[in-house]
Amino acid sequence: MFFWYNKNIMQKIQKIIPLFLVAILFIPLLAFAQTANQPVTDQVFKAKVIKILEEKNIERDDGSKALQQNLLLRGLEKEWKNKEFEFHGISDIDVAGANIYRVGDKVLVSETKGGEGDTEYYILDFVRSGYLYLLAFIFCVIIVVIGRKKGVKSLISLIVSFFIVIKFIVPQIINGGNPLVIGVFGSLMILAIIIYLTEGWNKKSHIAVASVFFSLLVTFFLSWIFVYLTRLTGMAQEEAIFLTGINNGMINFKGLLLAGILIGTVGVLDDIIIGQVESVRQIKKANPNLSNKEVYKAAYEVGNTHLGAIVNTLFLVYAGASLPLLLLFYLSPSGTVSFTQAINNETIVTEIVRTLVGSIGVALSMPISTFLATILLKDKRPV
Repeated sequence: MFFWYNKNIMQKIQKIIPLFLVAILFIPLLAFAQTANQPVTDQVFKAKVIKILEEKNIERDDGSKALQQNLLLRGLEKEWKNKEFEFHGISDIDVAGANIYRVGDKVLVSETKGGEGDTEYYILDFVRSGYLYLLAFIFCVIIVVIGRKKGVKSLISLIVSFFIVIKFIVPQIINGGNPLVIGVFGSLMILAIIIYLTEGWNKKSHIAVASVFFSLLVTFFLSWIFVYLTRLTGMAQEEAIFLTGINNGMINFKGLLLAGILIGTVGVLDDIIIGQVESVRQIKKANPNLSNKEVYKAAYEVGNTHLGAIVNTLFLVYAGASLPLLLLFYLSPSGTVSFTQAINNETIVTEIVRTLVGSIGVALSMPISTFLATILLKDKRPV
């Protein structure tokens, strides 16, 4: 009874789906096109530690010790190239978590000019980009060697996803756009491009993108409802403090939170949906005589074995990101924070809502994609 449907209606749906997907991809680019504000450039440049001028050990009230340093630096770029200057790290101010530098370390330096013309230099952090480039190179080589043609497509889709986040989603949110709407369309664009690049323009890809759309729709409504019910403001994250004054306070933090939930769910949806559509295709190919109900049941069993691992992965990703916060509550100095009090904290609640809503969206994507693939894929037609 679950698979009784009007064939004429389904044929029309199959013709409309590709047009609908194209609209999803390109309408948002037109609707949200705005000119991003030019970022304010700071006087930050790279330098190298060439000499340790002085070091001083200080003892904190809790008995721990810290090392302060005065360093001689040499600029490595821009107008500071080959110019030598000093960084005065020894002072009465104790900077928690300050780095310890050695001769030869490359660092990021900020130049600050005072009202009287005096110039101060502050070390911001180590220069880590070189090691990141090396790690990225190793990653690309392994993906291409193992995945070959599909690995190359995966790398291209990764670059496109990064481009959409950096050049579309982030600028639109900064310019005062609705983060939730931008997040929905941005997520759809990312997954649609990934699917079409890796799987090609075919019926299987159309079904996968349609499944993503319906799964994200469910995730959107659930996240909106429970963010409202739990009265989350989106201001619990530490980073939100630094964004409050951006663009005259135009950023919608609650919408930003909802957009983050959707984007975080996107990566997992791709895996399970493509897997389910392919399972249906292979089952129909292996036994064309099976009824739709039998195909659905067989593919559903395959999805069940995959679903547990996927949901658990999503939970562990969020739990791992929140681990320092969980430790902070566990080691509360007062020792009076109960489990109920801890999970009532907005930061903890935010992660719980994010994890559970995302997991529900992922769980529902399995029967949704299986159903659509079962009724729309035909074993006699190439996909």
